[in-house]
Amino acid sequence: MLNLSNSKNLTRIGVFYDGNYFNHVSNYYYYFHPSKSRISISGLHGFIKNQIALRENTTEQFCHIVDAHYFKSRLNAKDTSQKNNQLYYDRVFDDILMSEGIVTHYLPIKNAGFNFRQEKSIDVWLALEAFELTLYKKFDILVLLASDGDYVPLIRKLNTLSTRVMIISWDFEYKDENEVLRATRTSHELLQEVSYPIAMHDIIENGLKNNDPILERLFVPANRERKREITRQATLLSNEFKTSQILSLHNGYGFIKYAPNNLYFHHSSVENVDFNDLLQNDTIQFKIALNEKGQEVAIEINLIEEPVAE
Repeated sequence: MLNLSNSKNLTRIGVFYDGNYFNHVSNYYYYFHPSKSRISISGLHGFIKNQIALRENTTEQFCHIVDAHYFKSRLNAKDTSQKNNQLYYDRVFDDILMSEGIVTHYLPIKNAGFNFRQEKSIDVWLALEAFELTLYKKFDILVLLASDGDYVPLIRKLNTLSTRVMIISWDFEYKDENEVLRATRTSHELLQEVSYPIAMHDIIENGLKNNDPILERLFVPANRERKREITRQATLLSNEFKTSQILSLHNGYGFIKYAPNNLYFHHSSVENVDFNDLLQNDTIQFKIALNEKGQEVAIEINLIEEPVAE
């Protein structure tokens, strides 16, 4: 039970997610980063409390996330109905957010032509809610997961309330499935305005190299994510293993030589080696299943080690 005499030492934290940005970052770690796993919301909240405790010279016991909000634009009901299982996966993620006590705020995208404008509308909505809730709930620290310089006016307003601001942001670049270089960068002006800038890309890389348990908990366990992906995409047709060679490899997926049509496979279906260790023309064993569209795909993929010539 909390000692009321120490309640004045509580650090009250409000967390605000730019959901479009967070989704982009999570997809990067799942599809393009060696971790091949999504960011864990619970692990991220644990990391936030840890970082605030270090910077505020207190303990995690007295660092409480008292409010958390997630803002995102998303497809409207009509467009969602045209995408297989999209509504289901939206609800799965909603369940995850609710289990962590996060309040969701969605703005439907009317059509592709309004996508940019809708994202800006979400940014404005987040800023207004963040400022208003800080006034009413008296956050000691507001944590913002974002990278856009449009949030600079919000941070300047929060500074007038003596609320410290922590920015959680990532800088990274990668080549997409079409070999086009993509880069994500955080606004320099945004970083200059906040009390606690947290460069997640550097912290994660260093932490994973040193097997830091706090950093490892930032990611959904690979086996759990893998089972979700296999369940999502495939229904096993037979327990019989087939043997063939890898035709091509891309960022997070590949194709197997198999007549009459080549078979698609996802990185999460590779079992006895890391996906990044596979090479074109490697010999593999696999099973065949039907995905959600009724197409044949390969699962339970194992690399067959070639004998070394003497």
